[in-house]
Amino acid sequence: MKILSFFEKNHIKRLTGLIMCALMMFTSVSCGNTEDAEVEEADDGTIEIGFTFDSFIIERWERDRDVFVSRAHELGAEVNVQNANGDVDEQISQIEYFIDKKVNAIVIVAVDCTALSNVIAKAHRAGIKVISYDRMVSDANSDLYISFDNEKVGDLMAGAIISQIGKTGNILMINGPLTDNNVPAVIKGFKDRLTPGRTSIENVYYCNGWRPEYAFDYVNRYLAENPDTIPDAIMCGNDSIAGQTIKALAEHKLAGQVVVTGQDADLDACQRIVEGTQYMTVYKPVEKLAARAAELTVEMIQKGYIETEDKMNDGTYQVPYEKLEPIEVTAENMDEVIIGTFHQRNEVYLNVDH
Repeated sequence: MKILSFFEKNHIKRLTGLIMCALMMFTSVSCGNTEDAEVEEADDGTIEIGFTFDSFIIERWERDRDVFVSRAHELGAEVNVQNANGDVDEQISQIEYFIDKKVNAIVIVAVDCTALSNVIAKAHRAGIKVISYDRMVSDANSDLYISFDNEKVGDLMAGAIISQIGKTGNILMINGPLTDNNVPAVIKGFKDRLTPGRTSIENVYYCNGWRPEYAFDYVNRYLAENPDTIPDAIMCGNDSIAGQTIKALAEHKLAGQVVVTGQDADLDACQRIVEGTQYMTVYKPVEKLAARAAELTVEMIQKGYIETEDKMNDGTYQVPYEKLEPIEVTAENMDEVIIGTFHQRNEVYLNVDH
């Protein structure tokens, strides 16, 4: 057997060490390249959507959020939801945050439809698609506007009132704020249905920020100042406003005597309808709207554009418009339209089933 000298042994050790270092370096570089490739693949394959809501004061928005997020997840998209709490400056900051995050699309329920055009232009310059959800953002050239037919909402309210008071009568209108572009559309649909010169709109009021407590104060003040002019009907911009309107009527012992309409089919509104203090609401199947919005948003990101049958002018631009049909709900069709679909029977009939 050959005995290795000290120098031979030392040379072998050094050679072995160099080989091991080389192997470790190769492994390290290879692993690093693999990780980079995986990160790039994940970034390329994940659709990211930012969704900023006006607030969650209106009951339905939580439904819209949950359905949109669920459907988007099914389609392989991630959704970052932000709540502006009725603050337009906060909503602008949220949109800028989404731009910095380089999301693929931004969906907006606008706090103020007239105040977002500049930040949306910034999003477009960054190559981000923008969807006006339920409320059209003015002069912004949104890539899509998806909502219900809001003129039809007003038409249904007017038709319900006419069915109860005839073609003559005194009506109060209590709307949401004019910063919501849906409000003028609902008003137009309502007025177009009324008989000119016979049905009198006594007064029109707007609840800033959709805050229903303003309706309570307004109705109390109106009834106190006009004791001899009790309205035949009150058109309310949504069910929360209708609830506070009926609360004020009750204090004057008029609940159930004045025809009150609303929209959104909130649970407490459906309860009031079967109890007889609110005549009707307009049901807007938000599950269909939110799911459809998620589908169109993902499709737009993947294709780069979207095709719709309709367009709507935002004040400056013609915007692709996807609209869904609203449905009138009264006590007569409550079971058919709402029960088991939107609310459960035991909840709606809580105070009338004994």
